[in-house]
Amino acid sequence: MAQQTFSTHVGMVDILPGEVKKWQALERIIHEEAKKFNFEEIRTPIMEQTELIARGVGQLTDIVSKEMFAFERGDDQYVLRPECTAPVARAFVEHHLEQRGGTQNLYYIGPMFRAEKPQKGRQRQFHQFGAEIIGADDPAADVDIIALMMSIYDRVGISNTSLKINSVGDPESRKAYTEALKDYFRPHLEDMSDISNERFEKNSLRILDSKEEEDQPFIDDAPVITDFLTKETEAHYARVKELLKELEIPFEEDPYLVRGLDYYTRTAFELISPDLGAQDALGGGGRYDLLIEEIGGQHTPAVGFAAGMERLFIACEELGIDLVEEEMLDVYIVTLGEEARNWGLKHLPKLRKAGLSASMDYIGRSIKAQMKDADRENARHVIIVGGNELAEGKFTLRNMKASKEDSYTFEEILNKLTN
Repeated sequence: MAQQTFSTHVGMVDILPGEVKKWQALERIIHEEAKKFNFEEIRTPIMEQTELIARGVGQLTDIVSKEMFAFERGDDQYVLRPECTAPVARAFVEHHLEQRGGTQNLYYIGPMFRAEKPQKGRQRQFHQFGAEIIGADDPAADVDIIALMMSIYDRVGISNTSLKINSVGDPESRKAYTEALKDYFRPHLEDMSDISNERFEKNSLRILDSKEEEDQPFIDDAPVITDFLTKETEAHYARVKELLKELEIPFEEDPYLVRGLDYYTRTAFELISPDLGAQDALGGGGRYDLLIEEIGGQHTPAVGFAAGMERLFIACEELGIDLVEEEMLDVYIVTLGEEARNWGLKHLPKLRKAGLSASMDYIGRSIKAQMKDADRENARHVIIVGGNELAEGKFTLRNMKASKEDSYTFEEILNKLTN
């Protein structure tokens, strides 16, 4: 009987050691750029109450109706988080973060989960980074969030991008616009996709998100929401555009840009890259002034963005960008014999305590095999220890890059490598 083997769940992948390095490199960039903008990291559980996501994201969205990993334990219902804005908003309310004073500038990095069909750059477990400014109504907050997002892509080296912006209005604007959309699309429903017919009944704004070919001629001639904005939302949108120009952040207005989650109001934006193919979105976001009140808090304006890490890596691959700097091991101890090996085990911690990265052979291989391993580990220096070296109290230090070597006491080696 063959032994049973196991594999990852469909749409979930292992990130192996060689790959982890590029994830760590990106995470370092995100942390460093967020710090420049005075954002603090927040970490929320990957599991949240189902009702939080349903109320926060929207009952009629594809995420809630089709894509959640949901389960029960007793009377409690949970989901693996499909996005992180609602969890961050929940944390803001639960822990009364408004009492810290000022706006809360928060960012996150972590895995999200959606039960959708896996495809390139879109797995069932995927990873996002994002940021939120909670407590600010000013258009400057919208622009600062966009600037942070752009700074991360600029730092990575992805400049082949296009920033699209729009205003999705306030509830009054959207109500008038939704009615206008329904009046426009109603006579054409027979010629439109099944998806758009379903969205017409549930959330007609989402028709504008359709990628179905038969829908495009009708979307191209649809009413635009900017014709329905209230004076207040129109002024907010105008100021966002002014500030983007002042910061020299190029943008394109897209009157049909709507975000897929129900909590968005006023500013909406999306960063796209032609290097991603048909699914060209790198990230996006907008203002969600209604969300915190919807989940039990006080009325609190907020704006944020989220971006996919896997999709960023695809763009890097297409552009030939390598995020990983060459890593080198400071010291590799090569030993010959049991006594030398014991010496190595004793002195390895001393090297590490001095701030050096250090390793050695643990399985008794030949000197040739150990030297080959040191080369594979990209070691800067090798300390060679055998019977003669132990007797003399001096050990061979070889500079692997310069192919030079000499004998020193351990104290002299430590001093040489740390100064």
